[in-house]
Amino acid sequence: MTQKFTPASPTWLDAPAPGAAATIIAEVAQAHDGSLGTAHAFIDAAAAAGADAIKFQTHIAAKESTVREPWRKKFGWQDDTRFDYWRRMEFTAEQWHGLAAHAHDAGLHFLSSPFSPEAVALLRRVGVPGWKIASGEVDEPRLIKAITDTKQPVILSSGMSALAETDRAAQRIQEAGCPLAVLQCTTSYPVAPEEVGLNVMQDFALRYPQAAVGLSDHSATIYPGLAAVTLGAQVIEVHLTLARNMFGPDVSSSLTPDELKMLCEGVRMIEVMRANPVDKDAHAARMEPMRAIFGKSVVASRDLKAGAVLEAGDLAAKKPGDGVPAARIEEFVGRRLTRALKCDDLLDWGDLDD
Repeated sequence: MTQKFTPASPTWLDAPAPGAAATIIAEVAQAHDGSLGTAHAFIDAAAAAGADAIKFQTHIAAKESTVREPWRKKFGWQDDTRFDYWRRMEFTAEQWHGLAAHAHDAGLHFLSSPFSPEAVALLRRVGVPGWKIASGEVDEPRLIKAITDTKQPVILSSGMSALAETDRAAQRIQEAGCPLAVLQCTTSYPVAPEEVGLNVMQDFALRYPQAAVGLSDHSATIYPGLAAVTLGAQVIEVHLTLARNMFGPDVSSSLTPDELKMLCEGVRMIEVMRANPVDKDAHAARMEPMRAIFGKSVVASRDLKAGAVLEAGDLAAKKPGDGVPAARIEEFVGRRLTRALKCDDLLDWGDLDD
């Protein structure tokens, strides 16, 4: 049976403070492709994998886009424009309420990135424990104000931002009194290992000392998330796909449910390891019974007569380690035996003529 590691302290959204267990967010975005049933299926998959939160995106096309918005990458057949795509991704307020209730029942934080002040208002009515500002919205003051007016925790992505832009957004959020987490993110799908930028996460920790830091990863592997938590990340966000052969633009940069489960278990195990430093001397003292089994002792390498002056070839180091430790074997060379020994007999200091 796979061991389940549980955090000893609350997640960042519960208690945004240093030492809190990392919050693992399963990002759905538009992977549901406009299907409400599929969106609900993602909630069950994220909960079963051990995530702390599930995150969608709340789009109100007419409030965030125009028909002139270009495609980042044309990936489908049914939407003539990017605006049409956003419109097809919309859910009604009632449907968002249903998704939030399902997530709550599954033991997940329900999150959704808003892309307009109107989307913020909708999500406030639905109820969210915090906010995620997408990387393309970092310099959108009206959206940020609508979010910070809530005084709830804010997760800020940095995927397309220069440091000055991230600085401005972080300042607005913190001056408004909102707990802040800043995520290193590279807007590339999938992101190559050379572009993950774990160093930036560490830079953020110095740049924003009152904020949590974390990683929004698009590598489609578990490794950057594990490395980030080892370095102290408090928030890990990864895209989720139900299967590698699903339709959608983010599949190539997503984890499957089984991979997400491995990530969650790995993060929790790393947290246990980081919270329990080992004292090597104390550990060695506890290992004395094992050392007696696996260690080696000084023994006679052949039959020896009483009065023999011991030479190097008369001695051997053999298991078990219940006699004079093998580390002291050279101290016997040149000493005279007071009794006869058989091959493999233990040598003791009392066997020597002082």
